[in-house]
Amino acid sequence: MKVVGIDLTGTEKRASGFCVLETKTMKVQTSLLHTDEEIVKKIQEIKPRVVAIDAPLTLPKGRKSIEERSNSHLRNCDKELLKRGIKFFPITLGPMRKLTKRGMKLKEILEKKGFKVIEVYPGGAQDLLGIPRKQRGLEKLKSGLEKLGIKGLSHKMNDDELDAVTCAYIAKLFLDGDYEAYGKEDGTIIMPKV
Repeated sequence: MKVVGIDLTGTEKRASGFCVLETKTMKVQTSLLHTDEEIVKKIQEIKPRVVAIDAPLTLPKGRKSIEERSNSHLRNCDKELLKRGIKFFPITLGPMRKLTKRGMKLKEILEKKGFKVIEVYPGGAQDLLGIPRKQRGLEKLKSGLEKLGIKGLSHKMNDDELDAVTCAYIAKLFLDGDYEAYGKEDGTIIMPKV
């Protein structure tokens, strides 16, 4: 059984981290993909049970578009992150707008093709799992992921690939029922249960 994790970027010009995790062996394979077309094609080839995307996949309640001027900046799941002291960028902040738009579009395409798509946040998950975020050093993050039982990591993997590995790990936890869902009505972020 396979799951996919994607550390999505706001633009196709920059590569997104992509990870396939084999849930029985805990072995990962990562790559860097640019276009939505590449991502969708690869997912269709793999046929994963779950696709976990690091990008906002919904808008705050009452907001019709990401461009709309509004006082709604946070979704209920974002408020839940704040309550738990997990740092993040609000979806209405500059570059996050592009990422949100792209994430929502990709989710729609994948769901139409029959894939289960969940929103995840690897930095917050790493905090909850007690492993260092990429800002503290890629070797430390890699070592933390290995302690979770993940196999197949290499020193050549960049920060986007390692965050994609974290996304895939959360997808596995989701399949196992070992997760918490933050928020509900205006979007849900799946996080590790602690």
